[in-house]
Amino acid sequence: MAPQNVAFGLIAASMVLAALRVVTTKNIVHSALYLIVVLAGVAGLYVLLAAEFVAWAQVLIYIGAVLVLLLFGIMLTRAPLRPSDELDNDQRWAAAIVSLALVGLLVGLLVDGFSDVRVRPTTATGGGELADSIFVDYLVPFEVVSLLLLGALIGAIVIARRDD
Repeated sequence: MAPQNVAFGLIAASMVLAALRVVTTKNIVHSALYLIVVLAGVAGLYVLLAAEFVAWAQVLIYIGAVLVLLLFGIMLTRAPLRPSDELDNDQRWAAAIVSLALVGLLVGLLVDGFSDVRVRPTTATGGGELADSIFVDYLVPFEVVSLLLLGALIGAIVIARRDD
């Protein structure tokens, strides 16, 4: 078996386990930390695909910015960190049945739509066009998003500092 296949299997297994812990843990901070593992696994998969630029963008944007903002929002808004039984509605079995039905539907659609498609690896051509489009054509939307995230952080601080 090729080393890339083994690495993919290990990364995919860790991502699946961490994704399950994101939705099953009752501590919101632990959930955010498991989400970091999932997003780091996505970056690892990009590295396996020889898309290093996209992998570093994944690390910088999602892990470095969005999750740090999420953790700051959790900490500054004084979200409950302990499990709360009043937030549980005991519909796990219904959720499991719907989830399995959706997985079956998606697998059926993917097998039906892509059963005859074969992937042929190509050589990397460089990322000059991608970098030009990001840093020239779409520079203003990226700056607007950064201002939006800054506003959300300031709003979380204002809400957390409000005297009750």
